Amino acid sequence: QVQLVESGGGLVQAGGSLRLSCAASGGTFSTYTMTWFRQAPGKEREFVAISWPSSATLHADSVKGRFTIFRDSVENTVALEMKSLKPEDTAVYSCAATRGTGGRRYATYEYWGQGTQVTVSS
Repeated sequence: QVQLVESGGGLVQAGGSLRLSCAASGGTFSTYTMTWFRQAPGKEREFVAISWPSSATLHADSVKGRFTIFRDSVENTVALEMKSLKPEDTAVYSCAATRGTGGRRYATYEYWGQGTQVTVSS
């Protein structure tokens, strides 16, 4: 059973930066696809970025050039570096893991963290 614990959320002004971290335990981290999703109030959960075991990554168009996903297979963590934050980035950010190839659909992920709140003020 894989456990995921996110940290690093908080309140930041527009234009600022935050780094989220997701610590994984209970599985072979290097074999898992790790993904960040976010969900704003009243909206559907949205794909943010994915890191495959090959180290390939993909970012949503809405965050490309501002957010970067990093995987550390020694520390068993996946981080999301967020820069040039906008009020529309305000959401609960969750990391998810799957033994499969994952993708943008949240239903394909078996394991989820509890989420961390990111609030960007204008």
